[in-house]
Parts: sequence; C-alpha cells; structure tokens
Amino acid sequence: MRQAEVLPAPADEQVAARRPGRPRSERAERAILDAALELFAESGVSGVCIEAVAARAGVGKATIYRRWPGKEDLLLDALALLKSPLPEPAGASVREDLVAMLGVMYRDAADPVRMRRYTLLLGEGEKYPKIMQRYKETIVEPRRDLIRSVLRRGVASGELRPDSDVEVAMWLLTGAVVARGKDGAQQVAADYAEQVVDELLLGLAPR
Repeated sequence: MRQAEVLPAPADEQVAARRPGRPRSERAERAILDAALELFAESGVSGVCIEAVAARAGVGKATIYRRWPGKEDLLLDALALLKSPLPEPAGASVREDLVAMLGVMYRDAADPVRMRRYTLLLGEGEKYPKIMQRYKETIVEPRRDLIRSVLRRGVASGELRPDSDVEVAMWLLTGAVVARGKDGAQQVAADYAEQVVDELLLGLAPR
C-alpha cells in the first residue's frame, strides 16, 4: 500500500512551533524566585522554606534542589531581584555612565514595593547576619564596584581630578539617589539622577 504523502505545515505554523515562548526551565526558575520573594515579603526569612516555595511556584522540590543546594542560596538569588541590573558602562563618558547607573538605582528606590521588601531585609539582617553579609558581598558590593570602576576610569582619563576620592564620590552618588528615591518619585524632578551626577562632577572636574 502506498504511504500517504505528508505535506509540510504552513510557514506560519512552523514559525509558531519554533517560538514556544520562554523555555520551560527558565519559566520554572523565575516562578521559584518570585515565590521565594513573595514568601519573604509575607513572613521574612523564616517563612521561606523549600516546601512552601515549591508549592507556591507549582514545581516539585527536586526542581528547586537541581538549581540551589539549599534555602540560603535560593533566598539570595530571590533577594537579588530587589535591585534591577545596572547597565554596563559604555566607556565613552564618565557622566553618561554614571547617569545611566544612578537612574536605575533611583527608580528602584522610588518603587514602594521594592523598598518595603528591602526595609524588611534590613530588619531581618539583625536576626540573620550571615545571610545579610552574603547579600552585601554578592549583590551590593559588585554594584558599588561598577561605580568605582567608572570613577577610576575618569581619574585615569583626566575627566576627574587626579586627587579625587573615589570611595567618597561613590557614597555621595549612591546615597543621594537612594535616600531621595524613598521620598517618592512624584516629588522629585525626572532628571534628578543627572542633577546629582552634574553637581558632584563640578567638584571633581580638573581645575
């Protein structure tokens, strides 16, 4: 018997078949992280356990353990979502790089949901100093180092004075945008991050 000819699917159906959306593993990982962060927001560190995260994310515990060795590592990755990724420095201008990074930090600080969860983290840090220390080392310090690298590049290129104190400048920049963001974005000019950078660079410009 002659085998029936199988016609190829229409081109649009083939394209649709090749675009299933986010890969299943990536979807599961994000669901797990979101579930851990939600549980943390509701009950603090003690409320985050693998069983509860698995139930809320709709996955098995084995799926979580394939990605994280335990609760602490999972929680740290979830807490990293409290901060948006900083853009990589383009390298053309110290001012432009600082404005881009501080703009992200300011928007995070002006987000009430993020700030409520971050305030909870600071409070939990007193009860769980090990987690707080790892959070600072693995999440906070690399972001500060990125800003330091831009400032050092400015010193090397002559955009900033050779005697500029990079550490003080980093704290002035980050402190100004984070503290001001807590007051609410509605009360602050849209170009606030640019204003902060420009005011600081006036003092650090070569004389």
